[in-house]
Amino acid sequence: MRLVTWNINSVRLRMPLVEKLAAEENPDIICLQETKVQDKDFPEEPLRALGYEHLLYRGIKGYNGVAILSKTPLTNPISHEWTGKADGRHIAGTLESGLEVHSLYVPAGGDEPDRTINDKFGHKLDFVDEMTDWFPANRASDKPIILVGDLNIAPLESDVWSHKKLLKVVSHTPIEVEKFTAAETAFGWVDAMRKVTPAPEPLYTWWSYRARDWRAANKGRRLDHIWLSQPLADKIRDVRVLVDARGWEKPSDHAPVLIDLD
Repeated sequence: MRLVTWNINSVRLRMPLVEKLAAEENPDIICLQETKVQDKDFPEEPLRALGYEHLLYRGIKGYNGVAILSKTPLTNPISHEWTGKADGRHIAGTLESGLEVHSLYVPAGGDEPDRTINDKFGHKLDFVDEMTDWFPANRASDKPIILVGDLNIAPLESDVWSHKKLLKVVSHTPIEVEKFTAAETAFGWVDAMRKVTPAPEPLYTWWSYRARDWRAANKGRRLDHIWLSQPLADKIRDVRVLVDARGWEKPSDHAPVLIDLD
């Protein structure tokens, strides 16, 4: 099975990029985040034309939004409202094999890493805290589960272009890393990307639009993740960041991440 996760930054605007991805990599499943479309306007027809007949999505108008596009049936759809907000950040479904797939979009958290002055940062911390509790309480870690998405935290020093310079920048602050690690550990998630490309090798999935030449500057962060439950840990064949997609015409600022599983 080949799965790709991608913060697409508007699925309708970047439909040509989804088509290019499908043609070049032929994934069985594509998980999207930041689809930026309410459910009634989700582009079902062009996605089905690409072979993704089975679609799950949850969106709101203009921002957020998640989706799972599959070539094979998906059952038991769920969409949890994290921190009590109906803001289109989670969708999940189960494949015929029994594998449960979650597409998740963690809040970015604003600019100031201080919840006393920045509600968005507080929301992000609460969201990750709930992840820590929700999966152990609602899912069995001995079942095949894959959680992918833009989790908006770069936990390791080699997940950012400069650990020292980003310690006070939202996405790499110590409190975010602490909570992220707690969520990962609580369910026994396997970090598939780092299983294939161990630290300290740099690994990035996001490059700011602000850089004139993002590739030359290479000021990246690993904000997109693939987590596997323990039964899938020895099923990994390959994991790749599709870096070139960041340079496609009118790109997302995130690159897709691909995993092949036996």
